[in-house]
Amino acid sequence: MTVAPFGRTPDGKAVEVYTLRNARGVEVRAITYGAIIQAILVPDRTGRLGDVTLGYDSLPGYLTASPYFGAVVGRYANRIARGRFTLGGRTYRLATNNGPNHLHGGLKGYDKVVWAAQSFQRGDTVGVKFQHTSPDGDEGYPGTLQIFVSYALTSTNELIVEYRATTDQATPVNLSQHSYWNLAGEGSGDILRHVLTIDADRYTPVDSTLIPTGELAGVGGTPFDFRAPTPIGAGIDRPDPQLRYGKGYDHNFVLSRTSPGSAHAVHVLDPKTGRTLDISTTEPGLQFYSGNFLDGTITGKSGHAYGHRSALVLETQHFPDSPNQPNFPSTILKPGQEYRSRTVFSFGVER
Repeated sequence: MTVAPFGRTPDGKAVEVYTLRNARGVEVRAITYGAIIQAILVPDRTGRLGDVTLGYDSLPGYLTASPYFGAVVGRYANRIARGRFTLGGRTYRLATNNGPNHLHGGLKGYDKVVWAAQSFQRGDTVGVKFQHTSPDGDEGYPGTLQIFVSYALTSTNELIVEYRATTDQATPVNLSQHSYWNLAGEGSGDILRHVLTIDADRYTPVDSTLIPTGELAGVGGTPFDFRAPTPIGAGIDRPDPQLRYGKGYDHNFVLSRTSPGSAHAVHVLDPKTGRTLDISTTEPGLQFYSGNFLDGTITGKSGHAYGHRSALVLETQHFPDSPNQPNFPSTILKPGQEYRSRTVFSFGVER
C-alpha cells in the first residue's frame, strides 16, 4: 500500500492516490476525488500485466471530461424520471442532467467530491476506506447521508467493494461503481468480441429516454439473452427497439438469485488475452452499458483515444427509477436503518 499526491481541485483541495498491490502483481489505484478507481492492472494468460479500466493519467481529465470513469455514483445511481419523486407526501425535484431525466446523482454527484480516505490491512488483504457526508438538500435529496465505501484487494485477485450509509431522514439511496472495462487493455479497441454471461432471466425494458416501463420482461428470444456465453457484438446491432433506444445495450438486468446475500451475476472473457472478470453482488440488478456514447473524442491514459464501444460498464445496483416504480425493490433508506451493499470483482485467466 502506498499513498501519493494526485493534484488539487480548482478550490485547492488536495487529491491523493492510494495504490493497492498483492503478491501476484495485481495493482489497484484509487483516488480520493470521486472515490475513483483510476487503474487496475491484472495479468493475461502469458502473465503480462495490463490496465483493464478506462480513465486518465492525471486529475484534470476527471475534473473536466469524464463520463463517470471509475467513480462511485450517487446518491442515486442510474436514472430518475423527470428528475422528481414523491416521498412522505412531498415531491422532491432534482437536476435533469440526462435529457429530461436525472442521472447518477445530478450536477455534482459523489463522483465530483473529494472523499476522506484511510488505508487498512487485514492479513494479506490491503485496502482503502472512503468517507463522505452528503448534507440535507444535496442535489435536491432529503436528509444528511453518511457514506462509507471501501476497496479491498485480496491475495486471490479479488477486489471487494463494500458500501454503508445512514441517514437522518427518509431518502432514496442507490450507490454503484462505474468502472469502464476492457479486458484486452484500455485503449486496445472495442469490446464486441468480449464474451459475456449474465445470470438474469429478465430485464427492465425502457422508453425512448431510457426510463423503465415497469415491465420485467423475459430475455428469451431477444438480444438481451446472455444466460449462455455470448459475444457482445453478436446481437448489438439487431433491429430491436430497445437497442435503438439505448444505441446499443444500456439496460438493467434482473439478477437471478435463489437466496439472499451475495450471488454470482456476471462472467466476462476476453478471448484474445484470456483475462476473465467475475462479479458477485448483494444487489438485485445489473446495468450493462456497452460504451455506446464513446466516440473517440476523449483522450485517456497513455494518449489513447476511446472510440465507440471501447469499454463496457457493469453497474451492480437497484433498478433505475425505483422511487417512481412501486413494483420495484425499494431504495428508500430510513433513520435507524443502515444501507449495506457488497460487490466482488474477481479477476482470472482462461488458458
